[in-house]
Amino acid sequence: HRSKDFGLDQEHYLGDGVVTGYGTIHGRLVYVFSQDFTVFGGSLSETHAEKIVKIMDLAMKNGAPVIGLNDSGGARIQEGVVSLGGYADIFYKNTLASGVVPQLSAIMGPCAGGAVYSPAITDFILMVEDTSYMFVTGPNVVKTVTHENVTSEELGGASTHSTKSGVTHFTAANEVVIIQQLKQLLSYMPQNCEETAPAVAYQPQGDESRPALDTLIPANANQPYDMREVIEGLIDADSFMEVHQNFAENIVVGFARLAGRSIGIVGNQPAVLAGVLDINASTKAARFVRFCDSFNIPLLVLEDVPGFLPGTDQEWRGIITNGAKLLYAFCEATVPRITVITRKAYGGAYDVMNSKHIGADLNFAWPTAEIA
Repeated sequence: HRSKDFGLDQEHYLGDGVVTGYGTIHGRLVYVFSQDFTVFGGSLSETHAEKIVKIMDLAMKNGAPVIGLNDSGGARIQEGVVSLGGYADIFYKNTLASGVVPQLSAIMGPCAGGAVYSPAITDFILMVEDTSYMFVTGPNVVKTVTHENVTSEELGGASTHSTKSGVTHFTAANEVVIIQQLKQLLSYMPQNCEETAPAVAYQPQGDESRPALDTLIPANANQPYDMREVIEGLIDADSFMEVHQNFAENIVVGFARLAGRSIGIVGNQPAVLAGVLDINASTKAARFVRFCDSFNIPLLVLEDVPGFLPGTDQEWRGIITNGAKLLYAFCEATVPRITVITRKAYGGAYDVMNSKHIGADLNFAWPTAEIA
């Protein structure tokens, strides 16, 4: 750091609390920064920010993904507004890189205040259960302002953000599993927006018929079934990586492989709320569709939707504009788009779920389809 105030001239550490560099994952170039909580609590200084910005610039020049391992107490307050300016520099680079190179954020410890906005702009967030948390204002500020007593875990822990807010896409019990998930996630996406995702070698397993799919959908239209079973029946064995598994469970999104090629899947989930579209489901699916569109990943849509969720709560919170986000995402997508109507496709939700009228390439209806 370059600061001499508040005793900082007495403390100098090489690297200034962040390790930056590049390497390969499965032979592919990636740029990484990792904050070091043992140096000034991982707090962000002017030079700390400059190091992160530098590797983001290099990632953009070379068209390679950026992975951030966040473990920071926030801004280094001894440096004042210079530190805050460092955050803004990072946010700006995140925004310029958005949709150009994949950006992944792993939250390995605390991530508070301004620090939360960089991961929020990136494509995917992964959090470690029980040891990581994200919030704009911490429990002490919350208590002072609103007199609520809340723990860090309740306010912004991994379980809160994976179920209630939908801020985080993946959670895991420890850092080792998080890093494995990062590597797996990266395997489904290309290096940048100009390339296609790497395909894996695929050996056909002889008979490709799927008799189980014939009996999967119940005769009674009011009876639920699990859309994940349909997905598993269609894709390469064990290739499905679900995104946002515990948030807005009435829609299922995730990456999978079809004959070794990476695809994005969006499917209504009849087992939860009959598969209706609500605000959370719409924003969850819209964000995923836009990511796939940005990085040339074809979309497969499995449709069983009775409509949008009625009620004052949904209307007052803006189901109209939020539902429109999903509609817009599908309309704007230029990747190959295929829809399979497994059962219900009713009303406005029929239009929204990648109907042929909004530019889907192929639309299939199973014998059980009900389009109205």
